[in-house]
Amino acid sequence: MALVLFASSSSWSPAAAVGAATELQKHVAFFDSNHDGIISFSETYEGFRALGFGVVTSRFSATVINGALGTKTRPENATASRFSIYIENIHKGVHGSDTGAFDSEGRFVNEKFDEIFTKHAKTVPDGLTAAELDEMLRANREPKDYKGWVGASTEWETTFKLGKDKDGFLRKDTVRTVYDGSFFSKVASKKKGPSANQA
Repeated sequence: MALVLFASSSSWSPAAAVGAATELQKHVAFFDSNHDGIISFSETYEGFRALGFGVVTSRFSATVINGALGTKTRPENATASRFSIYIENIHKGVHGSDTGAFDSEGRFVNEKFDEIFTKHAKTVPDGLTAAELDEMLRANREPKDYKGWVGASTEWETTFKLGKDKDGFLRKDTVRTVYDGSFFSKVASKKKGPSANQA
């Protein structure tokens, strides 16, 4: 998974956001609050705050995410900060040691998505427990891909925290909304507002 233009120099457009965008582009578009195709450090920070994370966690997350993806997604003619993520190039930030449900171009791979549950959902067929999630993460680890291990663990543990149900399961339907880009908006809409005392 992944935790993502200048109109004058980019193929990104509102039409692309609606129809032609890849699932990975849709997945990160929540954080592009001004819809210009670029996710700034402050937009990532505010996105995490809208999801209910505290100041410290939100600032740390924005630093790590924008620091890692800004350089990878930056086009040659970029004028924004090096801490800005360009959505049209977000596929360049796809890392190893993950499920493969996003391919190298950021497209959704339904067979790989289904495998998450056919291989690892053992308590109920349509949900993962915390232990089953840990097992999946270990099974997907590629040798010596330490950055990929950290990236996958952080993304999935955050998803589990935000998306688990009252019985402690991360349901298949919920995970599908993570991949199609609607998950973050749904979580944010349930929040009354960021809690100032969360860390």
